[in-house]
Amino acid sequence: MLNRIFGFLGWAGSLLVFAAVLAWLVAPELEAVRRTLALAGLACILVYGAGHWRQVGRSFERRQTRYGALAGTSILLVAAIVVGLNYVLARQNLRWDLTAGGQYSLSDQTRQVLDTLAGPVRILVFAREPDFPRYRDRLDEYAYQTSRVTVDYIDADRQPMLARQYEVETYGTIVFEYEGRVERVESDSEQDLTNALITVVEGAEQTVYFLEGHGEKTPAGTDRDGYGTVSAALALDNFEVESLVLAQAGAVPDDATVVVAAGPQTDLLPGEIDALRAYLDGGGKLLLLLDPPVTGDEPAPEGLLGLVREWGIEAGADVVVDASGVGQLFGADASVPVAASYPFHPITERFNLLTAYPLARSVSAASGAPDGRIAQPFIETGPQSWQEADIDSLATGQVELDEEAGDRPGPVTIGMAVSAPAPSPATAAGGGSGTADGADEEGDTEGDAGAPEADGGDDTAPPETRLAVIGDSDFASNAVVGIQGNRDMFLNTVNWLARQENLISIRAREPEDRRLTLTASAQRRLFWLSVLLLPAAILGAGVYTWMSRR
Repeated sequence: MLNRIFGFLGWAGSLLVFAAVLAWLVAPELEAVRRTLALAGLACILVYGAGHWRQVGRSFERRQTRYGALAGTSILLVAAIVVGLNYVLARQNLRWDLTAGGQYSLSDQTRQVLDTLAGPVRILVFAREPDFPRYRDRLDEYAYQTSRVTVDYIDADRQPMLARQYEVETYGTIVFEYEGRVERVESDSEQDLTNALITVVEGAEQTVYFLEGHGEKTPAGTDRDGYGTVSAALALDNFEVESLVLAQAGAVPDDATVVVAAGPQTDLLPGEIDALRAYLDGGGKLLLLLDPPVTGDEPAPEGLLGLVREWGIEAGADVVVDASGVGQLFGADASVPVAASYPFHPITERFNLLTAYPLARSVSAASGAPDGRIAQPFIETGPQSWQEADIDSLATGQVELDEEAGDRPGPVTIGMAVSAPAPSPATAAGGGSGTADGADEEGDTEGDAGAPEADGGDDTAPPETRLAVIGDSDFASNAVVGIQGNRDMFLNTVNWLARQENLISIRAREPEDRRLTLTASAQRRLFWLSVLLLPAAILGAGVYTWMSRR
């Protein structure tokens, strides 16, 4: 009777284990049922084995049983090692990106945005189920970077109501949801994904106004001197780009986050200078890109120079010359200084890219600046550069450092920034002060990287004015912005002015074009090598081997 009971338990245990495996294959969501069946089956098998321990012991006396047990134990051990490794690697997500440009790694900007998220972000991918792996490679990196991001993959055909709820019209739409706000994107490139993340987190676009009317670089220009490339990049950082003729407007618009004067060739009118002065006094943010004079007798823009001097910055009447030869890497001469290392400043924090500045002037701290307006350098050329006082000598191509003639040896500062409490916050325009959303803070004369960002702060603190001056406007033009870090330098400066320190970083790069370009003669040689010479060599080697064996 007891043997019958033990025999029944053996069969019952086997059936329960089989049922657990079947449940795992058919209904994987029934995890509790599957676990219960497996444990019950294992318990029955153990009881059956305990009841027949003598037979089990005698079976191990046979050599075939011992070999079988040894093989089974080895298989179980290997399986346990494989399962353990998969368990660990699934949680560590350790990957190596061996591409030349880090194509499959998140950029510094994306990681910084993810690390500074204040709340949970939900990402919904609406696509066909077979296409899910295409999106996992990128979006799983976002979720792995921070626990605040969750990614859901939704088959738009199987859940049409959810797709309609999020107004999804095409396959491959990725939806970002944050604090009730929704942003959609139909691209899986990192730059587009991060731009959608920035947009949904910020909630509203900020506006950058480019001054016009004095020969400045145009934001929509597609020629060599235009700013079309950086304007498109500003849009990816959630900025709306507008043009501003200050003489017609009379004042900086209320919604101005940052005002940019990109290389004015003539001085601003007195009324325009007064408008910019009122804008800065009220907590405005201004980026001034001042090119050097073309000739030694060119009149200086006294209005602009006087305005920046009031904020502790002095623009030199010189041209920076770089004799290091680094500019030759870009096909440039000594009139294009290059910066490789940067003074400490939030704009250049963790910034390690080369930047080049065609025909730049020096920028320094002004003496006798009002209290609290302490300018800090953030762009500095190398030690083999100098300030050339004789501008006309550049036309001859024969320049050398002559301190007796007024030249000053490098390193030369060509970019400075200042932040200070706004002296007249009551005159600030609503958006122009950059503090309409409660981002006000106490003045930080040191430009501290830990300053509060644009979405938080003390409402009782006075607005803060920020001003950045760079002695060149060509570095951000379409012809030069592709050099190493020029684009990121411009964008970082604008983001610092807009008090978006979380966007100051190195951005994602497009994959490099690594195609091999061959001339017609090279193509012919490659054709004959692959079609005739290599097969002939293999055939000859075979004939030689056959004849040697005979």
